[in-house]
Amino acid sequence: MKKTGAEIVFECLRHEGVDTVFGLPGGSVLTLYHALGKYSEEIRHILVRHEQGAVHAADGYARSSGKVGVCLVTSGPGATNTVTGLATAYMDSVPLVVFTGQVPTMLIGNDAFQEADITGITRPCTKHNYLVKDVRDLAGIIKQAFHLARTGRPGPVLVDLPKDVIAAETEFSYPSKLKMRSYNPTYHGHPGQIKRAARLIAGAKKPLIYAGGGVILSNASKELTAVAQKFSLPVTMTLMGLGSFPGTHPLSLGMLGMHGFFHANMAITHCDVLIAVGARFDDRVTGKVELFSPQSKKIHIDIDPTSISKNVQVDIPIVGDARNVLRTLMKYLEEESGSVQDWAKKHAEWHNQIAAWRNNTVTPDPSCGPCIKPQFVIEKIHEITKGEVIITTEVGQNQMWTAQAFKFTKPRTFLTSGGLGTMGYGFPAAIGAQVAFPDRTVIDIAGDGSIQMNIQELATAVQYNLPVKVAILNNHCLGMVRQWQQLFYEQKYIQSVFDVVPDFVKLAEAYGAVGLRATRPEEVEGVIRRALSIPKPVLMEFVIDQNECVYPMVPAGAPITEMILL
Repeated sequence: MKKTGAEIVFECLRHEGVDTVFGLPGGSVLTLYHALGKYSEEIRHILVRHEQGAVHAADGYARSSGKVGVCLVTSGPGATNTVTGLATAYMDSVPLVVFTGQVPTMLIGNDAFQEADITGITRPCTKHNYLVKDVRDLAGIIKQAFHLARTGRPGPVLVDLPKDVIAAETEFSYPSKLKMRSYNPTYHGHPGQIKRAARLIAGAKKPLIYAGGGVILSNASKELTAVAQKFSLPVTMTLMGLGSFPGTHPLSLGMLGMHGFFHANMAITHCDVLIAVGARFDDRVTGKVELFSPQSKKIHIDIDPTSISKNVQVDIPIVGDARNVLRTLMKYLEEESGSVQDWAKKHAEWHNQIAAWRNNTVTPDPSCGPCIKPQFVIEKIHEITKGEVIITTEVGQNQMWTAQAFKFTKPRTFLTSGGLGTMGYGFPAAIGAQVAFPDRTVIDIAGDGSIQMNIQELATAVQYNLPVKVAILNNHCLGMVRQWQQLFYEQKYIQSVFDVVPDFVKLAEAYGAVGLRATRPEEVEGVIRRALSIPKPVLMEFVIDQNECVYPMVPAGAPITEMILL
């Protein structure tokens, strides 16, 4: 039976198990939206207010659910508005398929109305992209797009759809098999390399696991926890790795790096064997590369061979899926155990040293003082929700305070822009997570600067009755910019302080949501509890001290042992 290209798009989505599309219509995709009416009972469409919001929402849906996120936008500015979202997903390895409208094929290259070379523009920030020129190729391309998005190192794939292609008709059949000769991800690590790694770990006196976002992407948290517990291996995590190992576990050292914990940075500097799993040794983790973990032999497990030894030279590279490799590593470690009966006792001296570093760290009491401390707000959210919540953040101080103060115990419960550092990500991502999990509590922890970048999506949350909560830590400035100016730019706060900040309570009400405000510490708990009791979107504004900074902090280019602590 013949179908139009538009109908084929939705038939393909059905075959891929897609139940939600985030999008915003425009001229070049009206044929698609007309066809959507036939599939509305099977595929839910969430109408956003900005295309960047659509991609971030699809991203939040994907990160929280583990499924491929999907969005649909029009040509020209609609397509170019997706670039930041695509780059965000690309840097953090999030599986997305983004459909963009395009002018008819005969007009491509003529500077037609709302024409943009979106495949050219997005080539550096997508895993792959396609310009469909023939409706007969459409089904096969969509099959490839989903396969590429979800396999290997995941990432966003863009499919550009000219107006005449989606209007044309052809016989529809969805490919049952897929062959891509040039694309063959390695899922099982080399046994010899894994045995070498097991031998090295078994002989280590000061081993340390360094877990990144790849652990979560490969659904390897259970395996990571099992290895760490059985062989008494301390675990530190990147920003993207938080939740891959329970943050409340005695072996957890929390986050490392520029704003990581003192004990985590000291442990990675002094360990003798470093086991990196699904992490890419980025600059925010390593600091000065030459002095990063200088005493250790390094094992690196990653599905992306281009990430191995890219920034830091490693001793034992293992290319493969983290879950598969950790399962095999467990087996080989058990074989290497020999006479070792008590791994905790074997590593007792190392654990005592880490405990000493942990205990020697002085941290201020977030609950004291006349002003609301941001850490106090975050700790109260954790206490009241018992950690059973999906947290998203924006980027900046709010992000780092959350990473430090909230103890994530499960994967896919912390959604944030790590690689690109995208302000405006958290709120639409929270909407996407709420769509994926309508019965769960979803909270975006934001700053007053970042929340305004996609505040229009409050209309989306209200329209679809998505009870997302937003905790705005309002310091009337671009907090992290101001912090850098305070520490490194002679305390000259040039263009980082907001003279005008909206009344967030009234703004929420204008959109049809609920607004609450706390100005004193004793008001914080009541505001949070009230917000959680309201089955609607709620903006919670917490007025915090403008002078509050994120500590520890490693200055850019310094080794991670050189921390500003207070």
